[in-house]
Order: sequence, then structure tokens, then C-alpha cells
Amino acid sequence: MNQAQRPNPQEHNPYYGTYIRLVPDGNILQTLARQHEDTQALLRGLSDAKARWRPAPAEWSVKQVVGHLLDTERVFAFRALWLARGDTQALPGFDQDAWMQHTDFDAQPLADLLAEWAHCRASNISLFTGIADTTWLRSGTASDSTNTVRTWVWCTAGHELHHIESLRTVYREAVM
Repeated sequence: MNQAQRPNPQEHNPYYGTYIRLVPDGNILQTLARQHEDTQALLRGLSDAKARWRPAPAEWSVKQVVGHLLDTERVFAFRALWLARGDTQALPGFDQDAWMQHTDFDAQPLADLLAEWAHCRASNISLFTGIADTTWLRSGTASDSTNTVRTWVWCTAGHELHHIESLRTVYREAVM
């Protein structure tokens, strides 16, 4: 089962290793389901007022962090799908700060953002479950580097873990 194995450093840009290293060993699909339940539990009880809290004026709010996690999960899943389906065209990167300027996550109820993310995660787990073992190592270019299908799935988990740690520490005042 190729998805259960952590991507090798040769499978991805070194930048993505910072996310992949955060993910515990084991079945990545089970990890994605379990960690998302933990994240939902952490954030579910926050009021919308607390979810608009920012550690500094120029920093993102808790809602914006959730929106960023949702956007990034969609991008990573699309990259995995693109490569899994054998497309050879290079995919562009995305500028998270530019994307944030074109949406107002703070205007949305946190409960709606969490529900949308839960639907997205469930859909992505279904997508990833259907990827054949031989396809997980298929590679292609996204964000100016060569990466495998497996890389993007593991990055999804690691990116969430990265931001959840930030929410527990930097955003502690709002989420704890």
C-alpha cells in the first residue's frame, strides 16, 4: 500500500518535507480522518467573536486560518487528482496572501466553515481511497517542482498539523 508509506525526500520539493515530517507513520487515510475529527473538536465550540480574534492586527483571524486550511486542502487534493489521472501539464503555485485578499472568511459563521471543511475532507478521503496503489508514485510538476500523488496527500495532513499547532500556541487566547 503505497499511501501508507511516507514520501521519500526525492518525491517532493524540500519545502513540503516540513509538512510531511509532522505526520505520524501509518495509514494516511486513517490519519486524515482522525486528525480532522480532532481539529473539528478543537474549533467547534468557538464563538464567532473568538474566531475573529487575531494575535496581531496584520495576522489572520482563526476563521481566516480555517479558510486557508480549506483552500489549501482543495489545492492539494486537485494536485493529487491531476497527477493521479496522468495529466502532464504543469500546475501553477498559489499565493495564499493574495487569495486571502479576495475572500471574507470572517463574514462567514465558523460553524459553516467547519461544515464545509468536513465535507471537503470526506470527499477527499473518498477520492484518495480510490487511487490505485500503482498510481500513488505517479509524479508531475506543481508549484515549480516535481512531486508525487502521495506527496500531496501527506502534505494535506501535515499542513493541517502545522496550523493546528499554531492555533494551540499563537492563537491560544482564542481557542483554549
